[in-house]
Amino acid sequence: MRHEPRRDNRGILDPGRLRQQVRFRRRMAAPALRRWVEHYWLIDWDLTEPFEQRVVPHPTVNVVFQAQEGAPEQGEIAGVDTGLFAVTLHGVGRVSGVQFRPGGFRPFWRRPVAELTGRRVPIPGGPICPGTDDERCARLDELLTSWPPVADPLAAEATALVEEIRADRTVLRVTDFARRRGVSVRRLQRLFLDHVGVGPKWVIRRYRLQEAIEQAAAGPLDWSRVAADLGYADQAHLVREFTAVAGVSPAAYARSLAALRP
Repeated sequence: MRHEPRRDNRGILDPGRLRQQVRFRRRMAAPALRRWVEHYWLIDWDLTEPFEQRVVPHPTVNVVFQAQEGAPEQGEIAGVDTGLFAVTLHGVGRVSGVQFRPGGFRPFWRRPVAELTGRRVPIPGGPICPGTDDERCARLDELLTSWPPVADPLAAEATALVEEIRADRTVLRVTDFARRRGVSVRRLQRLFLDHVGVGPKWVIRRYRLQEAIEQAAAGPLDWSRVAADLGYADQAHLVREFTAVAGVSPAAYARSLAALRP
């Protein structure tokens, strides 16, 4: 189990610009919570003009508390977002978020996580996340500790399977993955929908697409080779999926980032 938060930019479109505009950092949850929680994420901003950030979401549930422009802090459970997530920040504000591990929210929710997919469910109550980073993380620890999870061995199985897909770029097809793990495709689909919120095919495609986005940020590429490496039928398939989710073609995205470099 990790003891430090991830440092990659997977899913963040134009991460350099994000860090220029806001203070963004990740913190680990209390050790007892780490089997379920990937990390906490904290953002603070003081902007003179609106800033839009776009994210290609992970197959994860987030619990988010946001306060902006003096408005009361609002909390919500954000299910897996299957499209492109965009938010416009303005003025002064802060966000304190919990990113659960894939499958990690099921023991807290206690119902099929697919019920939350594409939805945002308000959390009633007053503000819980003012103060320093340590104070904000301590309040998130307290919140999750007071919301005791139910033991669920299938949640741990789902988390391990999604982590394998994330880390192993050779996982390209559900049938091959199910055969490798010694389970039926049908069982894999039920497990993912119940505990992750989306099916295994979507998880595979999403992680491979996030890899394509990270590679595009590195500079000019042979897109036909990238498409083959990531399991797309051809370059046109990659371009269509990239454009449908990110809003621009991979080449256009790479050019936009190159134009911002000194």
